[in-house]
Amino acid sequence: MRRIRDDRDQEAFAELFRHFAPRVKGMLMKSGSDPATAEECAQEVMATVWNKAAMFDPSRASLAAWIYAIARNRRIDMARRAARPDPEELPWGPEAEPDQADALAFQQESRALAAAVKRLPEKQRALVERAYFSEMTHGEIADLTGLPLGTIKSRIRLALDRLRREITRP
Repeated sequence: MRRIRDDRDQEAFAELFRHFAPRVKGMLMKSGSDPATAEECAQEVMATVWNKAAMFDPSRASLAAWIYAIARNRRIDMARRAARPDPEELPWGPEAEPDQADALAFQQESRALAAAVKRLPEKQRALVERAYFSEMTHGEIADLTGLPLGTIKSRIRLALDRLRREITRP
């Protein structure tokens, strides 16, 4: 490893590669990777060993431990990438039409919510409308109305509790 690190010795790297690449591939396959993925990952690991040879510190770990740690981290990275969908796999275009029963239920719930908001006391209704329909922060509402922030938060919390009771009432 010293010859690779200090002299960028390609023969020393070829020796290291012949020794560790099959072992790294085997370790990856034992941990659940298919042969093609294990081969690809082993290639990447060995390329990392070559490119980051200067980072190897024999006082911190043995060469084998360092290489296997790189392999383990690379396997984790590959698994994370595989779990994430590629942008090409994401659905584009118009979404499927919602089920008619769901659409009707949504309309009924929306009407019930609108009616419940109208029944709120004016002081609570105005704050809920600003917070949720105008998308204002509590701080912005406080600046606009001159009310203390605690009063705004309390009125909104009371209003939401009241709405929740009215909407969930059988």
